[in-house]
Amino acid sequence: MDRILHEITAVSHRIEGMDASISSLTLETKSMHSEIAGFQSRVTGLEHRMGTLESHMTTVQDRDQDLLYLHSKITDLQDRSQRDNVRLFGFLENEEGTDFQAFLSSVLPKLTSLTFDPPLEFQRAHRVGRKHPDGASRPRPIIACLLRHGQA
Repeated sequence: MDRILHEITAVSHRIEGMDASISSLTLETKSMHSEIAGFQSRVTGLEHRMGTLESHMTTVQDRDQDLLYLHSKITDLQDRSQRDNVRLFGFLENEEGTDFQAFLSSVLPKLTSLTFDPPLEFQRAHRVGRKHPDGASRPRPIIACLLRHGQA
């Protein structure tokens, strides 16, 4: 009988140890459950942010295409606007006097030995670049924009 009592006491101690282990496992499981819930909320937040980023990425790609299209249009417009420009080199500074357009209208037919019918008309004409203070440097080039493309 003592032996049975001794065995029951030993089993009782083991059960108490198991009970403490089960309680510890229960606490750890609850802690893991709350951590998993935190991870789930973070993953949900990240999924939302990722969706937003993908949406923005699509918008950026669309805008990138728009920018490429606009860049090609600007290049085309710039090419068209410069089509009527004529660059002239070698004219001394201040040789043109006060009226660039009259100067060019009289000089260009003489230089090219061509007769322009109708006479050359210019939208604008000017020198390009900074004026050199010493005056001994090369003369600056002249840019003249013809009024009509066919005259270029």
